[in-house]
Amino acid sequence: MKIAVTSTGPSIDSPVDERFGRARYIIIYDTLSKTFETLDNETNLNMAQGAGIQTAGNMAEKKVELILTGRVGPKAAEALNKAGIKYVENASGTCRSAIEKQQTA
Repeated sequence: MKIAVTSTGPSIDSPVDERFGRARYIIIYDTLSKTFETLDNETNLNMAQGAGIQTAGNMAEKKVELILTGRVGPKAAEALNKAGIKYVENASGTCRSAIEKQQTA
């Protein structure tokens, strides 16, 4: 399973970013291989509008199944639902701790 976490920095030990579409980075963790990749989300961060929808599309392309973040806006939520991607809001702490907490839930 691929879990995406919005992040303020490029490391899995960076704090969770409360924003979904305008998060600075997105950490994608693969639960099977126990590896992660970092996506630079700067392009969407600076969009005038539609950042959440674009970020949702990027997550679908990466075959992400679950997103951990602080908050997902209504348009991004609709795009995620259409793509069949689940999301959990109010994630906090580091990206690593948010993933660990989710896996034990």
